[in-house]
Amino acid sequence: MAITRPSAPLAAVLTLEEVKRHLRIEHDDDDAYLADLIAQSTAHLESVSGLRLLTQTWRQYLDAMPQSRSIRLAVQPVQSIAAMQAYDEAGNPQAVSPASLELDAVSSPPRLVVHEAVKTAKAVNGIEIDIVAGYGDTPADVPDSLRRALLLLVAHAYEFRGAVPVDQQPASEPHGFRTLIAPFRRIGL
Repeated sequence: MAITRPSAPLAAVLTLEEVKRHLRIEHDDDDAYLADLIAQSTAHLESVSGLRLLTQTWRQYLDAMPQSRSIRLAVQPVQSIAAMQAYDEAGNPQAVSPASLELDAVSSPPRLVVHEAVKTAKAVNGIEIDIVAGYGDTPADVPDSLRRALLLLVAHAYEFRGAVPVDQQPASEPHGFRTLIAPFRRIGL
């Protein structure tokens, strides 16, 4: 299974002003650097938690339909399924009827049950599912403890700004970060 992100969130989870207030920074010298840290920290939080914070679209690829017709979705929380398609012998995508798709967004991980037979002639990545994920469109939709965890992570990265390049941040996680995101993390059994 592979996933890609066709559309990114329209905003950042934290504003530059929030981060500067949290860090008690009154100058504009580090604004570009702080924006990079916000992006890197958000990517890290989403990576370690399995969550997508703001509304964004992800495409999940399957080689074939599972026999059970139940598909574990790779991202959460899931808002909706935008589309599902399978490729025919000519290489053309064929839409799967939305009426045959049943989303179980409550389970962790979320799952999609497909009530019709779906076949693909393409041996690799022949089925595509477009998933709309995230807590909502605005930073206010993201749970407060996740936003606090993100502030901790940005502050920690800013503190070690000379030791590690921004593209390798975070070099470590601050105390309390994992505790704040623990209730939201996907647990595999």
